[in-house]
Amino acid sequence: MTKTGRFSTRRQMLAGTGALGVGIAFSGALSELFAGTAAARTLGHDGYGPLVSDPKGLLDLPEGFSYRVLSREGDPLRSGEGEVPSNHDGMSAFAGRGGRVHLVRNHENRADGKVPVPVIEGLTYDPAGKGGCTALTLDSRNRVLSERVAIAGTAVNCAGGPTPWGTWLTCEETEDRAGTAGYAKDHGFIFEVDPVDPRRTGAVPLTAMGRFQHEAIAVDPHRGVVYETEDAFQKPFGLFYRFLPDRPLGGRGSLRAGGRLQAMRVPGVPDLSSIQDIGAEFDRVEWVDVPDPQAARTPIRLQDFGPKGITHAQKLEGCYWGGRSVYFVSSFARSAEGSAADHFGQVWRYDPDRRRLTLVIVFGPDTDIQKPGESPDNICLAPSGGLMVCEDGEGAQHVYGVTRRGEVYAMARNRQNIGTPEEPEWGEFAGVTFSPDGDTMYVNCYRPGTTLAVTGPWRR
Repeated sequence: MTKTGRFSTRRQMLAGTGALGVGIAFSGALSELFAGTAAARTLGHDGYGPLVSDPKGLLDLPEGFSYRVLSREGDPLRSGEGEVPSNHDGMSAFAGRGGRVHLVRNHENRADGKVPVPVIEGLTYDPAGKGGCTALTLDSRNRVLSERVAIAGTAVNCAGGPTPWGTWLTCEETEDRAGTAGYAKDHGFIFEVDPVDPRRTGAVPLTAMGRFQHEAIAVDPHRGVVYETEDAFQKPFGLFYRFLPDRPLGGRGSLRAGGRLQAMRVPGVPDLSSIQDIGAEFDRVEWVDVPDPQAARTPIRLQDFGPKGITHAQKLEGCYWGGRSVYFVSSFARSAEGSAADHFGQVWRYDPDRRRLTLVIVFGPDTDIQKPGESPDNICLAPSGGLMVCEDGEGAQHVYGVTRRGEVYAMARNRQNIGTPEEPEWGEFAGVTFSPDGDTMYVNCYRPGTTLAVTGPWRR
């Protein structure tokens, strides 16, 4: 059943903020989005003011904020294992002893990756794979104490997500098989990474969780169910999955015990892009067993799910758990590419208690100068009680804040030009996450690979 009009519609154009010409339309209200979360106890706000141009030409931030460069592509790893790999992507921060923070960072290297993750004995899945993760340990002042390989020999490590027991699940966004692109093993899996001691997890694919173009995951901390997004931008588009572990909430290594993989079916909705009304709800969401999770012959999204079919969506990316629900992002949908309708980003909420799916956010057409097509990618909860959203598109690239009232503001702008003076290009942001105490925002610039720590009056 579909119901509309539950939320008031809000249109907020970001303009005149010092964001150098950026504008983004946003619809929706976030009061329910953060209900029951720690962030909901703080007040929302209208942003931190206009962005101030960085004289170093790296990162524009509001007045009162500053950044520290933690790591850059091509620099020596502090472990002496080689160079910092390319293509910094998904990331998460974990609490350590004595105020330390452990960062685990993905490297979305394909077969032609510029700087591969070094091959390390005991931490390598496929020596031909150039992707993987690195782990940084920081002190309480965000000084880097160590930096090392956490997993190697994987491919196209895009995003992932933390587990309730303090490990990172890194996701391969590829379906390449052994013999393709020089790979010696099949790819398209999830791997568990221990941020403190990666050798405790090694390089073991969690095959029962499916082989497909993984993007991100979120773990239900009450039931242990793992939700997974599939980033497929060509038709047939990706699916939204859940994995029912045989050992739910069993701690490090427990996902190796296996489980059941299912895909979401919304009755009467073959394509989520067709839904445009903020607050649209669908009760009695169904979960259908995946016929062949290993995709031995056919990619999962092409498999036979019966006469009722299955629900698809273009560019399913960010995924996180908040309160008692899971939230996931469709970065964009384009009817010219086969989607049922156009949008520049949706955020969906699934409540497992009610089996209810709700559309809570829609991003409207962007107004960046002659550069349409901006869209949300990685997202996380912010200490202010709102969201931080990494932009992934053309033109200037930003980290946006979204308040609990639904206002959008620019938090950071990437100033690193990876194009030419005549045709400038800026790399996307990725992996936005906060320190356990909420005092530092960590974020990656995808190209050139750069990890930054941003501090300032977050609770102002």
